[in-house]
Amino acid sequence: MVAMYKIAVMGGSDTVTCFKALGFDCYAVDDAGRALEVFRRISSPEAGYAIIYIEESCAQDLGDEIAEFKDDPALAVILIPGREGSLGLGRAALAKAVEKAIGFNIIGD
Repeated sequence: MVAMYKIAVMGGSDTVTCFKALGFDCYAVDDAGRALEVFRRISSPEAGYAIIYIEESCAQDLGDEIAEFKDDPALAVILIPGREGSLGLGRAALAKAVEKAIGFNIIGD
């Protein structure tokens, strides 16, 4: 039997609404306390998610929790821009990952 993994999207209601049409599980959060609660729940192995997309504005409050998954082969936590545009957090995380993988930063600041 093939394991079926799920994809979640967490962020402001304006951001997550459009992902519902793609069949993703969407979690609208409007404050840091709720974001932490939801992230802890959906990032647990029992939740069955392989990918969690998090709006950058929510990720600002979850830095330490997100960092725990940077080397986890079972769960990818990916930062996405919100309706207001990018805060640069996703690009910075990608640059760090690329630098770690190949030894230098080819993306730039």
